[in-house]
Amino acid sequence: MKEFIALDAHKRYSWMEREEIKSCKVWHARIDHAPGAIRQSLEGRAKGTAVAVEATGNWYWIVDEIEQAGLEPKLVHPRKAKLMMGMINKTDKLDAHGLNQLQRNGTLPTVWIPPRELRDLREITRARMVLTGQRTRLKNRIQATLNKYGLVPEGEASDPFGKKARLSLEEAVQKLPLQTAQVTEMLLRQLDFVQKQIEELERKIRALVKDTVEMDRLRSLPGIGWILSAVIALEVGEMTRFASAERYASYSGTTPRVHASGDKTRYGRMRTDVNQYLRWAYMEAAHSVSLHRKTYPERQVSCLYERIRGRKGHGKAIGAVARHLAEATFHVWRKGEIYRDPGLQQGQSREV
Repeated sequence: MKEFIALDAHKRYSWMEREEIKSCKVWHARIDHAPGAIRQSLEGRAKGTAVAVEATGNWYWIVDEIEQAGLEPKLVHPRKAKLMMGMINKTDKLDAHGLNQLQRNGTLPTVWIPPRELRDLREITRARMVLTGQRTRLKNRIQATLNKYGLVPEGEASDPFGKKARLSLEEAVQKLPLQTAQVTEMLLRQLDFVQKQIEELERKIRALVKDTVEMDRLRSLPGIGWILSAVIALEVGEMTRFASAERYASYSGTTPRVHASGDKTRYGRMRTDVNQYLRWAYMEAAHSVSLHRKTYPERQVSCLYERIRGRKGHGKAIGAVARHLAEATFHVWRKGEIYRDPGLQQGQSREV
């Protein structure tokens, strides 16, 4: 390799710096974003030369064009890179130069680049996550509106928005004041539309995502069914890139911030610079565990939830269960074994 190349990518343009290894001569160029622009700017460079680019929101197509030019993309962790550069001032020129300096020092904090096919499949499960969030917001809005006027749908149903409860729900909406009833009916129609989209995506996931041995083992964990096993498998990609269960739990966003000084240790909120989709999956599984803890009180996760909930509340208990499930995922995946719950007797069902 004769030179270092770095790209400071933005929405509409990228700032490129090329630095010769021996002479340390530097060239700069601004590349306005357009199809083929990155590839053309890299023409004539030695094949296999590393190109550092931060993992910003638009890195997919930039990485594709770097590979099309015959060069090797190096996807950089933005936060770690900024800390390692240690620069007070921030400009495009300084950022690109800092990435090249990290390359020269051999300390560039790179992250795994998933294959293009995997990136494409991930969009299905990620879109479903967005739609389920919209569904929850719509349900909360409708219930809050009914509660304002003291209207509770008649009858008892586990799902107040299910088929059995839908008729009584619509009757309750009709008792609202005129304008409120009309907008609530609009929200109900929107809820039905979102539900149909979620069901369509779930059919697509089952048709396109191949059921693997790893996914089958993941479903032995409490709270994880077919959909969540697909989400976790697609987001993880290769478990070998994680050195330990603790590293994987940190990547999946299930470990809290820690501040220890002297004899005092304080645990804060969950980290935000993590894989938010894995974090969502484990939180969903943890909520499922909390809902079924009375049915399976002997489970280790049920005992863990009850113990933490009694001391620190529901939120902390959910986080503790999510971390347990994340670390268990690492061991199940790496050892090639199903989840064995210490709280269950041999031969007892592990089904949720």
